[in-house]
Amino acid sequence: QVQLVESGGGLVQPGGSLRLSCAASGLTFSQYHMTWYRQAPGKEREFVAGIGESGGTNYADSAKGRFTISRDNAKNTVYLQMNSLKPEDTAKYYCRVIEREQVYWGQGTQVTVSS
Repeated sequence: QVQLVESGGGLVQPGGSLRLSCAASGLTFSQYHMTWYRQAPGKEREFVAGIGESGGTNYADSAKGRFTISRDNAKNTVYLQMNSLKPEDTAKYYCRVIEREQVYWGQGTQVTVSS
């Protein structure tokens, strides 16, 4: 059974930083592309960043230059380092993996950017 558990969210002032973590279990982590999504109240869930098995990354335009996705295969964990946070980054952040054509989501971690 694949499980994803996010952590690291919280309340931060504009311009601040947070690092989110997503710990995966139930799969051979190193063999899977991992992604981060976010969902703000009243909005659809949107892609933020992805990292492939070999470490290649891609980002939403809103994340480029501010967010960095990385992975530690020894810890079965994917990270999202978020810098220069803005109020519009306020959302619940989720990690996702597709394993054997089944989509798995974590429970999410709330990020609130406010002064």
